[in-house]
Amino acid sequence: MNVLMLTSSYPKFRGDTTAPFVESIATNIAARGVHVHVVLPEHRELERAAVEDGVHFHPFRYAPKKEWTLWGYAEALRGDVKLKRGVYALAPIALTSSFDKMMQLTAREKFDVIHAHWVLPNAPAAALVAQRRKLPLVVSMHGSDVFMAEKNRAFGSAARWCFDRAAWITACSDDLMQRALALGADENKTELIPYGADAKVFHVHPEEAERVRAALNLKRDEVMILAVGRMVYKKGFEFLVRAMPQILQHTPSARLVLVGYGDTRAELETQAHSLGLNGHVIFAGRVPRAEIPAYFAASDIVTVPSVRDEAGNVDGLPNVVLEGMAAGKPIVASNIAGFPDVIDDGVSGLLVPEKDSAALADAIVKLMRDPSLRERLGVRGRAQVRENLNWETVAKKFVAVYERVQKQNVERK
Repeated sequence: MNVLMLTSSYPKFRGDTTAPFVESIATNIAARGVHVHVVLPEHRELERAAVEDGVHFHPFRYAPKKEWTLWGYAEALRGDVKLKRGVYALAPIALTSSFDKMMQLTAREKFDVIHAHWVLPNAPAAALVAQRRKLPLVVSMHGSDVFMAEKNRAFGSAARWCFDRAAWITACSDDLMQRALALGADENKTELIPYGADAKVFHVHPEEAERVRAALNLKRDEVMILAVGRMVYKKGFEFLVRAMPQILQHTPSARLVLVGYGDTRAELETQAHSLGLNGHVIFAGRVPRAEIPAYFAASDIVTVPSVRDEAGNVDGLPNVVLEGMAAGKPIVASNIAGFPDVIDDGVSGLLVPEKDSAALADAIVKLMRDPSLRERLGVRGRAQVRENLNWETVAKKFVAVYERVQKQNVERK
């Protein structure tokens, strides 16, 4: 089976942390014998061979200079709230270029399915190609795409147009699926497929954990609270920083380690300074993806304090929660988005109300006080990843979708 994927984000090089879930979907589907071809935008940092891990890459050019490559790769939205200046001007060129690239590829080689990641901006071009080539279209929603469709009437109409033409639609969380149904997706062809993680990758030798703690200047008795993600408003890091004074009242040795980069880092640093948290909040910056498992191993508690930001944007299902579970760490997460789909509150993690720093602090302190609870939550979370929240299971589900829509397409012909 040949599948042509269109995406606007993908790790730009090995170890990059941009949209790693798309890479995991593609490579694990390829590992099941599917020929996967990925069409993606050029980028000034893109360093991919023609074929890697069984995935064929086809970058499309849309900007005269590489410095102008603002399309995709989590760069089009400022703080994940609004489109950056210049993106609207690039949109018609990028969409046309992606369409042309897919038309060229489908003219050269026989494909069975077209798979668009993010209904916006990618599904319109993918739908037109699917229509021209009489191929079934699968659309996968990841979060910011549905947010854009909800906030703009024209974008909402475009999303509905794509939903109507899709043979199958997938969402990574029930929250995202329900919002897509409200936008006009057909519930009879919409499926929840949560992301996964690899428990083997996150089983790290203790020496690696010690190395990370040493690099962060953490002593053995200091409690490491870890948060990983892009520094944008919907990640809710400001509420975690605000929770630290309350946490420190109970455990003065607590240290918050923030791994990631983004538009709000300067604001978070200013906030930490104003709260007198110098030395208690560590900004680790951009960490290579291969190093992330060691950071989880070094931590005592993993926090994912996502929120609905002021514009209404919210995560679909951040991989960090599944990776924390794969590492066997106790998780404290907001009770929104896809977290209730994968965390059984009190069994495989703790869920707290979003934007509630006091509740966040209480949950973290509860885990600090109860080592046996930390152990139980971590063990159960890791078991869930091994049982069903893994990339092999995700790939099986997507291959089943491809086979279903391919069969329907053949029967229609």
